[in-house]
Amino acid sequence: MARAARKGFRVSNWKPRVQYQAELDPSFPAAVAALPGAGKLLACIQCGTCTGACPMSPYMDYSPRRIIGMTRAGFRREVLGSFTIWLCSSCYACTVTCPKTIPITDVMYALKRQAIRERVYPRRFAIPALARELFRTVWKRGRNSEGRLLLRLYLGTSPLMLLRRAGLGLRLWRRGRLGLGAESVRRRDEVQRILPVAAPRRAGGTAA
Repeated sequence: MARAARKGFRVSNWKPRVQYQAELDPSFPAAVAALPGAGKLLACIQCGTCTGACPMSPYMDYSPRRIIGMTRAGFRREVLGSFTIWLCSSCYACTVTCPKTIPITDVMYALKRQAIRERVYPRRFAIPALARELFRTVWKRGRNSEGRLLLRLYLGTSPLMLLRRAGLGLRLWRRGRLGLGAESVRRRDEVQRILPVAAPRRAGGTAA
């Protein structure tokens, strides 16, 4: 968490503590490996190639190698509550260089979905909040309304930042680049039948 703090992320509630074996979840590795995209999780040899290739690793609280290792060791709370899985840029550099051809980016996606389902992601962190709000908007209306999405995102994570960006938002609105109306599709019920295929549980912060 120290590296994340130095890079400007808010981790004020984090306090180092001893993790006892009794607090680990031995079922966590198998549960994650059963998720779509994470089937090769247990094949990791902990060589660290993924961390060396990751352009975002300097900003992460735990490196990609450590996240994989912690997942296999049962550190459920620490893994799902980390910033690392949300800072993955989906560049697939780790997957390309992995000697065991593990799709590590897909593992990160699986962990993100699980973190949202269990509501243990970093609170007021913009990335999971954006994923949750985007899903809610598409679930309700079948289409994303960027202006309203940004308003909800900033109000839920950083109201002060909303004030700082108000001038930019106004200029975009005047030029027709940012709408404030609620866009919608005609057959919203069809969208609501499609989304559960990708996200088994309904909206309300349970899918991304």
